[in-house]
Amino acid sequence: MNKATIRDVDLAGKHVLMRADFNVPLDAEGRITDDIRIRAALPTIRYILDHGAALVLMSHLGRPKGPDPKDSLQPVAARLSELLGQNVPLAADCVGPDVEAQARALQPGRVLLLENLRFHKEEEKNDPAFAADLAKLGDIYVNDAFGTAHRAHASTEGVAHLLPAYVGFLMEKELNFLGSTLEDPKRPLVAITGGAKVSDKIAVLERLITLADAILIGGGMANTFFKAEGLKVGDSLVEDSKLDEARRIQQMAREHNVRFVLPVDAVIADRFAADAQSQVVSVDQVPDGWRILDIGPQTVAAFEDVLNGAQTIVFNGTLGVAEFPAFAKGTNAVIDTLVKRTEAGATVIIGGGDSAAAVEAAGAADKVTHVSTGGGASLEFLEGKTLPGVAALRDKGA
Repeated sequence: MNKATIRDVDLAGKHVLMRADFNVPLDAEGRITDDIRIRAALPTIRYILDHGAALVLMSHLGRPKGPDPKDSLQPVAARLSELLGQNVPLAADCVGPDVEAQARALQPGRVLLLENLRFHKEEEKNDPAFAADLAKLGDIYVNDAFGTAHRAHASTEGVAHLLPAYVGFLMEKELNFLGSTLEDPKRPLVAITGGAKVSDKIAVLERLITLADAILIGGGMANTFFKAEGLKVGDSLVEDSKLDEARRIQQMAREHNVRFVLPVDAVIADRFAADAQSQVVSVDQVPDGWRILDIGPQTVAAFEDVLNGAQTIVFNGTLGVAEFPAFAKGTNAVIDTLVKRTEAGATVIIGGGDSAAAVEAAGAADKVTHVSTGGGASLEFLEGKTLPGVAALRDKGA
């Protein structure tokens, strides 16, 4: 990673404007159900405070169309207050004279949280005037929100051109893990790719084929590969418009001598429901009216055989309908293998999104090498794309 971090700047007496990713899940009563994203930002927050700076935090929450109390960051302010052991006030807005005065009055070691950035449509439009208003709130800008780094928004890209802009510890960790994994991996490198659709993963698969020694395919996307091979998949999710793409991807894997491993058996259901009737069949024996919702035990064993020799593993996308416990068994069995590989010294990277949620639900987040906090960002990073929120930050030595 060639970006300057907060270690490279004197923070004493400064006002730091920091972009965090506090887009946490809330229940119907507005209570936080998972605070991992808040806790992930704590090392950067504490470092800034311990080095004599005042800290102005900003984030989005949800997808509001304008100011909406249900998307207020008040629950985040309350949780931050508990974690930091100090009152973290929530500003009434994220820009404007009142907020500027509140930020200026902030003393070293104290924290102010701005209200939801997306209450203003100018945020997602990367409006220059809105970015300039945000820049008034700090002397230094820090981006620690890897989960939004793939978006060129005012708080992630625009403001980085207006203030000295640095990487926070969480962002640094993400870039180092994902970057080193792809640039100079310990081999063999095995990628596990799942999720619903081939179309969501074409660019990732193309990149992984040039990097990996083996690729294991699961989830709904496997069905499109099955149909491309002439198999009948009943009522399973299939992207008929991507059959040629599926054949091209497999041919590309053959040309690069990459093992491309599809499931050999599947757990099928008579309907898409948590309590559906289910059975295990070979992938070439799916009856009409049934659908594939998970990988089967023979596939789990086949995947384990490949993974047991791996020194680097990247896991992106679940291998079944993991939100239904009956159809999460394949994903969970593979997660168990990933934990064992980590214990054996392999580097195991969980690429955010649904796969990260599945690892969290399995209680294995602290038992693998790294769980990315970015869904779309980690996906685009794996695709080899430039992330606007990273590109805009200061290079080391600049």
